[in-house]
Amino acid sequence: MARRTLTANALVRTVTTIGVYGWTVERFLNALHAAQVALVVDVRQRRGVRGREYAWANAQRLQAVLAEAGIGYSHHRELAPTTELRHVQYREDDRLGVGKRSRVELAAEYRERYVHEILDRADLAPLVAELPVAKAAALLCVERGPEACHRSLVAARLAEEYGVTVVHLLPDTVDQVG
Repeated sequence: MARRTLTANALVRTVTTIGVYGWTVERFLNALHAAQVALVVDVRQRRGVRGREYAWANAQRLQAVLAEAGIGYSHHRELAPTTELRHVQYREDDRLGVGKRSRVELAAEYRERYVHEILDRADLAPLVAELPVAKAAALLCVERGPEACHRSLVAARLAEEYGVTVVHLLPDTVDQVG
């Protein structure tokens, strides 16, 4: 797909990606602040996370925590994989003997179908219009690493089509951010 033409007054924006797994709420917020994130863009279909240690990432709690921290929140469900697509990934995880929390890459079929069925059909212009100019936005899902999550595909498309700068925030390297 051809890169969209940026207008003369458009500024290059920064999009970070961040998962839920591996973070405490305090470290998560610290990472967002260090990366100068002003808006969290939730790209999950189901905005709940299992496990007591991640209760803070369930939609209502997350929105309250972000609001208290002075960070905006937006949900873009149209960028979430369908239940059927998630099951494609789960089958591959089962075949490889990995769990959702330990996955390190997306299945080839999942990647191809997500791009074709979701990303190619999505109008990213409204999302791009929402992105802060002077600060960063963060694409949020649950997986720890971006290469194991569809958020990396969204970020790559935003970089390709809109020239955004992409930074991946990881729990292991958060102290290097900022």
